[in-house]
Amino acid sequence: MFCLDEKIKEKGTAVALGYFDGIHIGHKMVLTKALQKAKEKNLVPIVMLFDVHPRKLISGKVPPMLTSEERKREILINMGFTVVDFNFREAMDYSPNEFIEKIIVEKLNAKAVSCGFDYHYGKGGKGNADTMREELRKRNIEFFSAEPVSLGREVVSSTEIRRLISEGRIERANAMLGEYFSYDFVVKKGDGRGRTIGVPTINQFFPQDFIVPKYGVYASMTKVDGKVYPSVTNVGTRPTVSKDSMRSETCILDFSGNLYGKKVQVQLIKYLRDEIKFPDIEALRQAIERDIVIARKVYKEVKENG
Repeated sequence: MFCLDEKIKEKGTAVALGYFDGIHIGHKMVLTKALQKAKEKNLVPIVMLFDVHPRKLISGKVPPMLTSEERKREILINMGFTVVDFNFREAMDYSPNEFIEKIIVEKLNAKAVSCGFDYHYGKGGKGNADTMREELRKRNIEFFSAEPVSLGREVVSSTEIRRLISEGRIERANAMLGEYFSYDFVVKKGDGRGRTIGVPTINQFFPQDFIVPKYGVYASMTKVDGKVYPSVTNVGTRPTVSKDSMRSETCILDFSGNLYGKKVQVQLIKYLRDEIKFPDIEALRQAIERDIVIARKVYKEVKENG
């Protein structure tokens, strides 16, 4: 189990509960409330991060991630949270009441707690937001449960965002995330074919447990050493030149340099077209040039609109 600093335990905490995959706009309501309560009551804002997805131990099936654990941690720390690592196996058999007493009260010394409307806890997920509200009321711990957040007719959720990304509806997914869907994988060596036709690219490979966007070409932005560049990204198997492993291949505009072995963040902005097999390399090159023109326009619009 984890152990908090004695000063934090004495001061008390405002705890945000959830897995927070993607940290979408619904999650941010939960997180913001914890930060607000921490400020009001002079508490330490806390987020617990599980060492394993609860569904992996309960059902053996885990949905593909929207955010790497490293990136999630970075976002939460930048928001102002103290991140606590939680060994889920040690508490997975706790009853709902045991979870509240042993984790929320004893371990975290919580004075305020926030979670989403669909949060479940305790063995078998038998505890929910309503039971937590009642139990925390008995202990004089302030509680907040975020209501569902909708965009149009769709309720914002990690599940819905995964569906949108897999369908290439990246702009809608970005609206639910409240930021651009991104990944920051290590750049690997490719075959260098892009350089030979005047469009050098970086190659990145998706981990097995990470969401894969719909195959196709995207207007994107790429962050290198803190600077953002317009870019064009192809997700897929490159059918014109080969049918090898699926990857993200990004042409970073207005940039020159060696990025092999570095983690580079690519943000997908807009889906431009399907990935198709062209009759020859020259036709592919011309298509990429057209993609670049469109990507520059998209990037300009993003910058103008803030």
